[in-house]
Amino acid sequence: MNALIRLEVLRTLRNKKFMFFSVVYPSVIYLLISGTQSGAGNVPGTDLPLQAFFMVSMASFGALTAVLMGNSERIAKEREKGWVRQLRLTALPGRGHVLAKIAGAAVVTLPCIVVVFVVAAVARHVRLEAWQWPVLTLVIWAGSLVFAALGVAIGYLASGDAVRPLTMIVYFGLSILGGLWMPAATFPRWLQNISEWLPTHAYAALGQAVETGGAPAARDVALLCAYFLLFAGGAAWLYRKDAVKA
Repeated sequence: MNALIRLEVLRTLRNKKFMFFSVVYPSVIYLLISGTQSGAGNVPGTDLPLQAFFMVSMASFGALTAVLMGNSERIAKEREKGWVRQLRLTALPGRGHVLAKIAGAAVVTLPCIVVVFVVAAVARHVRLEAWQWPVLTLVIWAGSLVFAALGVAIGYLASGDAVRPLTMIVYFGLSILGGLWMPAATFPRWLQNISEWLPTHAYAALGQAVETGGAPAARDVALLCAYFLLFAGGAAWLYRKDAVKA
């Protein structure tokens, strides 16, 4: 499985188009959003200034882009080309293949997170305690595993032609409704009630809690763990179902 993880990471790092959209794109969006206001006052519903709030949001968005977009389309194409069928002939068990895909995708989220942090610190003068930077990186990276599992599930669910539109709907839907692009506190009450149960809302809340000097809420951690089990279990089931079809 370790060899497969290394292969997945190397293939991703060689994909210049993918690396641009997962590493550079979130930083550009961050600069555009954080530059629209002077930063006076806190974001509604939080104790964070706009620049700090959107630093976590866009770092989370970049990690989401890396693991969700990359995983789903790559797996769907591999299924069409017969690569997944070849892997089934090896000694690697099905759960090992799914876990390798999740782990391989999660590794490449680190550049996405770090670049946004550097841009925020240099261009928008975001300042945190020394301990908060590594902890922020850790919680955002760990949370990305949830969406890596979702990307694997979508890759085995959709065909090569259908995977991109399906992934884009899920990708933008979770990003916007989960409060990564705008504070969920600005939504209508009925939409806030929906947002609070989305994995992206809990994901962003992890980093926001660390930024304010606290620990992530147990509810957010539990919600993300539940989603991870759901997505990873779904990915494993779809993998076995695809094996039967093959």
